[in-house]
Amino acid sequence: MSRPAATTLGVLLATLWISLNEFLRNELFFKDHWTDHFTALGLDFPDATVNNMVWALWALAFAVLLRALACRFNLGQTAAAGWLAGFVLMWLTIGNLGVLPLDLLPVAVPWSLVETFGAAWIIHTLLRRAQG
Repeated sequence: MSRPAATTLGVLLATLWISLNEFLRNELFFKDHWTDHFTALGLDFPDATVNNMVWALWALAFAVLLRALACRFNLGQTAAAGWLAGFVLMWLTIGNLGVLPLDLLPVAVPWSLVETFGAAWIIHTLLRRAQG
Protein backbone atom coordinates (compact mmCIF):
# COMPACT_ATOMS: atom_id res chain seq x y z
CA MET A 1 0.00 0.00 0.00
CA SER A 2 1.33 3.42 -0.90
CA ARG A 3 1.83 6.11 1.72
CA PRO A 4 -0.96 8.33 0.30
CA ALA A 5 -3.35 5.38 0.33
CA ALA A 6 -2.31 4.51 3.88
CA THR A 7 -2.87 8.12 4.90
CA THR A 8 -6.32 8.26 3.35
CA LEU A 9 -7.38 4.88 4.72
CA GLY A 10 -5.90 5.67 8.13
CA VAL A 11 -7.73 8.99 8.39
CA LEU A 12 -11.01 7.43 7.24
CA LEU A 13 -10.77 4.46 9.62
CA ALA A 14 -9.69 6.70 12.50
CA THR A 15 -12.62 9.02 11.76
CA LEU A 16 -14.96 6.03 11.84
CA TRP A 17 -13.45 4.84 15.17
CA ILE A 18 -13.73 8.34 16.69
CA SER A 19 -17.30 8.78 15.46
CA LEU A 20 -18.35 5.38 16.78
CA ASN A 21 -16.91 6.17 20.21
CA GLU A 22 -18.54 9.60 20.30
CA PHE A 23 -21.89 8.14 19.28
CA LEU A 24 -21.75 5.35 21.85
CA ARG A 25 -20.69 7.62 24.69
CA ASN A 26 -22.87 10.65 24.02
CA GLU A 27 -25.93 9.21 22.30
CA LEU A 28 -26.37 5.74 23.77
CA PHE A 29 -24.89 6.02 27.25
CA PHE A 30 -25.20 9.69 28.26
CA LYS A 31 -27.92 11.23 26.07
CA ASP A 32 -30.38 11.51 28.97
CA HIS A 33 -27.69 12.99 31.16
CA TRP A 34 -26.81 15.60 28.53
CA THR A 35 -30.43 16.58 27.89
CA ASP A 36 -31.21 16.78 31.63
CA HIS A 37 -28.09 18.87 32.19
CA PHE A 38 -28.99 21.32 29.45
CA THR A 39 -32.62 21.49 30.63
CA ALA A 40 -31.40 22.34 34.14
CA LEU A 41 -29.41 25.19 32.58
CA GLY A 42 -32.56 26.42 30.81
CA LEU A 43 -31.17 25.40 27.41
CA ASP A 44 -32.15 22.99 24.69
CA PHE A 45 -29.62 20.24 24.02
CA PRO A 46 -28.17 20.89 20.53
CA ASP A 47 -28.89 17.63 18.72
CA ALA A 48 -30.23 18.78 15.35
CA THR A 49 -28.84 17.19 12.19
CA VAL A 50 -26.52 20.14 11.65
CA ASN A 51 -25.01 19.60 15.12
CA ASN A 52 -24.32 15.96 14.29
CA MET A 53 -22.73 17.02 11.01
CA VAL A 54 -20.41 19.37 12.89
CA TRP A 55 -19.42 16.51 15.22
CA ALA A 56 -18.65 14.38 12.15
CA LEU A 57 -16.47 17.21 10.85
CA TRP A 58 -14.80 17.39 14.30
CA ALA A 59 -14.04 13.64 14.11
CA LEU A 60 -12.49 14.07 10.65
CA ALA A 61 -10.44 17.09 11.77
CA PHE A 62 -9.29 15.17 14.86
CA ALA A 63 -8.20 12.22 12.68
CA VAL A 64 -6.32 14.60 10.35
CA LEU A 65 -4.60 16.14 13.38
CA LEU A 66 -3.56 12.69 14.60
CA ARG A 67 -2.22 11.86 11.13
CA ALA A 68 -0.14 15.05 11.15
CA LEU A 69 1.20 14.26 14.61
CA ALA A 70 2.00 10.68 13.55
CA CYS A 71 4.47 12.04 10.96
CA ARG A 72 6.68 13.43 13.73
CA PHE A 73 5.95 11.47 16.89
CA ASN A 74 5.73 7.90 18.12
CA LEU A 75 2.39 6.33 19.00
CA GLY A 76 2.34 7.42 22.64
CA GLN A 77 3.35 10.99 21.85
CA THR A 78 0.81 11.18 19.02
CA ALA A 79 -1.99 9.98 21.30
CA ALA A 80 -0.98 12.27 24.18
CA ALA A 81 -0.67 15.42 22.05
CA GLY A 82 -3.84 14.54 20.16
CA TRP A 83 -5.79 13.97 23.38
CA LEU A 84 -4.67 17.31 24.79
CA ALA A 85 -5.59 19.13 21.59
CA GLY A 86 -8.82 17.28 20.88
CA PHE A 87 -10.37 16.73 24.28
CA VAL A 88 -8.76 18.86 26.95
CA LEU A 89 -9.15 22.01 24.87
CA MET A 90 -12.78 21.09 24.10
CA TRP A 91 -13.55 20.51 27.79
CA LEU A 92 -11.90 23.79 28.75
CA THR A 93 -14.00 25.58 26.14
CA ILE A 94 -17.36 24.05 27.05
CA GLY A 95 -16.46 24.36 30.72
CA ASN A 96 -15.80 28.05 30.18
CA LEU A 97 -19.22 28.31 28.51
CA GLY A 98 -20.76 26.69 31.58
CA VAL A 99 -22.24 23.69 29.76
CA LEU A 100 -19.77 20.94 30.72
CA PRO A 101 -21.33 18.37 33.08
CA LEU A 102 -18.31 17.74 35.31
CA ASP A 103 -19.81 14.53 36.68
CA LEU A 104 -19.28 12.89 33.26
CA LEU A 105 -15.51 13.41 33.35
CA PRO A 106 -14.71 10.26 35.40
CA VAL A 107 -16.07 8.23 32.48
CA ALA A 108 -15.27 10.63 29.64
CA VAL A 109 -11.58 11.00 30.46
CA PRO A 110 -10.59 7.31 30.28
CA TRP A 111 -12.97 6.67 27.37
CA SER A 112 -11.48 9.58 25.42
CA LEU A 113 -7.97 8.31 26.12
CA VAL A 114 -8.89 4.91 24.66
CA GLU A 115 -10.62 6.61 21.75
CA THR A 116 -7.60 8.76 20.98
CA PHE A 117 -5.08 5.95 21.43
CA GLY A 118 -7.16 3.69 19.17
CA ALA A 119 -7.32 6.29 16.42
CA ALA A 120 -3.59 6.99 16.71
CA TRP A 121 -2.87 3.24 16.64
CA ILE A 122 -4.92 2.81 13.44
CA ILE A 123 -2.99 5.60 11.73
CA HIS A 124 0.43 4.47 12.95
CA THR A 125 -0.26 0.84 11.99
CA LEU A 126 -1.26 1.72 8.44
CA LEU A 127 1.67 4.08 7.99
CA ARG A 128 4.12 1.40 9.20
CA ARG A 129 2.65 -1.09 6.75
CA ALA A 130 3.01 1.41 3.91
CA GLN A 131 6.70 1.83 4.73
CA GLY A 132 7.21 -1.88 4.31
